[in-house]
Amino acid sequence: MKRLLSALVTTLSLAAAASSTAVAQTRWDLPSGYSPNTFHVQNLQWFAEEVTRATNGQLRITVHPGASLFRVPEIKRAVQTNQAPIGEFIISGAANENPLFGLDSIPFLATTYAEARRLNDISNPHLEQLLARQGMKLLYTVPWPSQSLYSRTPLRSLADLRGTRMRAFSPATTRVAELVGAQPVTIQLADLPHALATGGVDNFLTSSVSGVDSRLYEHVRHFYEINAWLPRNAVVVNLRAFNALPAPVQAELVRVGREAGERGWRLSEQRNEEALRELTAKGMSVDRASEGLRRELRQIGERMTNEWLQAAGQDGRAIIEAFHRR
Repeated sequence: MKRLLSALVTTLSLAAAASSTAVAQTRWDLPSGYSPNTFHVQNLQWFAEEVTRATNGQLRITVHPGASLFRVPEIKRAVQTNQAPIGEFIISGAANENPLFGLDSIPFLATTYAEARRLNDISNPHLEQLLARQGMKLLYTVPWPSQSLYSRTPLRSLADLRGTRMRAFSPATTRVAELVGAQPVTIQLADLPHALATGGVDNFLTSSVSGVDSRLYEHVRHFYEINAWLPRNAVVVNLRAFNALPAPVQAELVRVGREAGERGWRLSEQRNEEALRELTAKGMSVDRASEGLRRELRQIGERMTNEWLQAAGQDGRAIIEAFHRR
């Protein structure tokens, strides 16, 4: 009997150790569509390292930047179907699925970090519910700096954009191109330098930081700081993968994600100011007033806001009304 009990204890101990080892060896791949030198990817690396430290190695996350694992438009779907347990995607890129995904790309709705943060706080509960219905859990969001206008040639008014080739990377940027009479050309950020070098695009909306990180100043000379909107990236995890983690690991993943979100918002604002100075240093003409363009673009913004409200219905109207009340 003693030998039997000893054998049973040994077996249970081995099983427990095996289970512990299995947990310790949980490894996740995190795809991102952006290059390693972007602050988004740098923040992802910090997040991954902190998760490893906080969970004592029970969960290890490997970041795959530069669309090396999945291309930008594929990442959300990859997490949704658990091809990747965790991933980062630009929220507005999924606006064709549901209008809520396009909220932060409504032109001139939220144009400063304070306004974008307020919109983020109001809309995130709705975003969390939407993602949960799609089998995902939202960990955190981080905005890009405000979208401004780059052009090969000087722009006096929106009429100068008519007939040009305008880069599009989301439903909102496609719609802007259509409304100004330009031809939208779908190009992801990683492919933009090549498209500019080969003459495939004449102008585009993107952030100051992207202009520096992708060395876009080598191809275009004019930057108009119109502050159209601050699009957010979301880091999401597949719910089945999340639920398979031990409860303490889940708690640490959520906590570190919250810290990464706060850190990312601070980094975004800091890098924006640094990038604006660097664009000037690289010889770009940086117009930080751009009142004429802003005035015309605000009219487009009002039209796109109304279009979004019609598509988003009562829930969308409630978010916009709450945003304007605060």
